[in-house]
Amino acid sequence: MILPLLASLVISFIPGSQVKAIRNVSLGVSGLSAILSLVAFCTFQVDGGLQFETKWVWVESLGLNFHLGADGINIGIIFMGAVVSFAAVCCADDITYRFKEFYILLNIMIGGVLGAFASMDLFFFYFFHELALVPTFIMIGVWGRGQNRNYAAYKITLYLSLGALLALIGLIGVYVQAGADSFSIPDLIAKVKAQPINESAQQWIFPLLMFGFGILVSLWPFHTWAPLGYGTAPTATAMLHAGVLKKFGLYGLIRVAIPMAPIGAQFWLGILAWLALANLLFCGLVAVRQRDLNLLIGNSSVAHMGFIFLGIASLNIIGLTGAVLVMIAHGLLAALAFGVSGHLYQQNGSLDMSQMGGLLRKMPLAGTALLMAMMAGCGLPGFANFAGEITIFFAAWSAGFKVITVIAAWSALVVGGLYMLRAIRNILHGAQPDVWKKTRDSSPLPTTAFGLLLALLLVFGFAPGLLTKGIELEVKKIVYLVKPEINEAKQLSVVAK
Repeated sequence: MILPLLASLVISFIPGSQVKAIRNVSLGVSGLSAILSLVAFCTFQVDGGLQFETKWVWVESLGLNFHLGADGINIGIIFMGAVVSFAAVCCADDITYRFKEFYILLNIMIGGVLGAFASMDLFFFYFFHELALVPTFIMIGVWGRGQNRNYAAYKITLYLSLGALLALIGLIGVYVQAGADSFSIPDLIAKVKAQPINESAQQWIFPLLMFGFGILVSLWPFHTWAPLGYGTAPTATAMLHAGVLKKFGLYGLIRVAIPMAPIGAQFWLGILAWLALANLLFCGLVAVRQRDLNLLIGNSSVAHMGFIFLGIASLNIIGLTGAVLVMIAHGLLAALAFGVSGHLYQQNGSLDMSQMGGLLRKMPLAGTALLMAMMAGCGLPGFANFAGEITIFFAAWSAGFKVITVIAAWSALVVGGLYMLRAIRNILHGAQPDVWKKTRDSSPLPTTAFGLLLALLLVFGFAPGLLTKGIELEVKKIVYLVKPEINEAKQLSVVAK
């Protein structure tokens, strides 16, 4: 987190004409961050609780601490975020003007993204998210593409500002109602566990957090900003926001909302399950009608958020575990899909699927990466998405959402398969139109990024236990906090044995 922010400071002193130096600094720092996150992920002790802690007292009188750490829930997300950040920098070669300003904002965005997921202090948790969000608006407005970029920038600004405001009110409500003297998330959870927030207060705190965080994630019907924003955003911005920053709201629901307001969660999560179904079904049907590749990927991304919402709404161990697993898998998938689509846009200036065809013959590397991304988007076994999605279906069924589960499974298998397979047919196969005559295949840096993202999707697909072991231990604590009778029953069974 510190390295990207330092990189933005270093770049500010480099002359704007030194494009290669600016790009190399960003590549070096993001690559080093990815390597360090890999080391942290590989050395993480599954049963070791909170690790890699950094804690500095900032404002002692207010209980504000710069507190970073990683546990089973966020270690995989931080690793995914660092890898996607490196991939985004590799794919940022579509910027043709104001390089210096773009890379300063990009590094600030990366620092904010990693800081938000590593923060264990409520203030910095929110602050780093806003730090990453502001560059998003600017990058779409200045470096976005298409005639609707200004409209998209205003729309995404209004929607996400509203979501952030609602979430902020909810977070302030948690702090005040808990009577806390510290913004430390672990301390707040311990305090609420010992002395729960008043039930009536939970009934208004949780929906504020649910809809506030939900808008940031594109919860239906507050989702229309996402496909439009991603369709007009620069490639690196779309990869980072759709892949990583968008997961902040989901992470906030799991990390903050449910533990702080467990009674409110039990009431409102039933509503969230139906809204999750709307994400899956409605946005999937909208994706079927798209002719623009970015709009298809954008609507598909919104639809996939329905899986994660459904896993959270299940409020059981397998559901929350599956939700975090899909968060990581979708982050890698969204970055890959938007990275390839950005390369295609650079080649012909259009993403109209009706004007494409024969891509696999002309551009085998980019075409294969797109084919693999779309197969992963269909939930094909072998990719990390499948492991998470099938887990969520079992969780939703066991939680009593049987009708929702059946419709969601049909939506994923039939609707999702329909728009992904149609896109594969239109873009990768058939006759080659004239637009591909002068195109070139992916260059070394984007190819490295695509290969890295694909490799992780397959590794976590064939070995999801690398993620789920740590996730399960942490989400158990959340489920036992919301449903203490489960923990008591488990303890009694152990005693009986």
